[in-house]
Amino acid sequence: MHSATHSVPASEAGPIVKARLVAGAIMTAVPVMFLLFDSIIKVLNVAPVVESFARLGYPGGHAPVIGILELFCIALYSNPRTSFLGAILLTGFLGGAVATHLRVGDPFLTHTLFPFYVGVLVWGGLTLRDDRLRALIPLRG
Repeated sequence: MHSATHSVPASEAGPIVKARLVAGAIMTAVPVMFLLFDSIIKVLNVAPVVESFARLGYPGGHAPVIGILELFCIALYSNPRTSFLGAILLTGFLGGAVATHLRVGDPFLTHTLFPFYVGVLVWGGLTLRDDRLRALIPLRG
């Protein structure tokens, strides 16, 4: 079994661990800031959001509800005790966004895959910050 504070190999001691944690914090902050902005404009139901929802086939009145759900997922992800659950819920949220953009025929690399890129940052930041997740998903041989 792995504990949250398992020993760090000698090859990862000191500055390397600190650099990994700083990189993880940055990779976490970028999607959190983007998603916070995204959720707040949905909650406020600003005109561009209403227009975007209509173009995507959703009633504009749904934007505040989706924004609140998004804020809930961000809160879970931002709390170290619930970050894994938050990442799972954000993955579902972002997957729905990919499906929506694919359904309406948005440009693939820029619009359709953008939520996927955010998800990579969500999981990348968490993986760099959490020893247990790195142990669960080893990325080296």
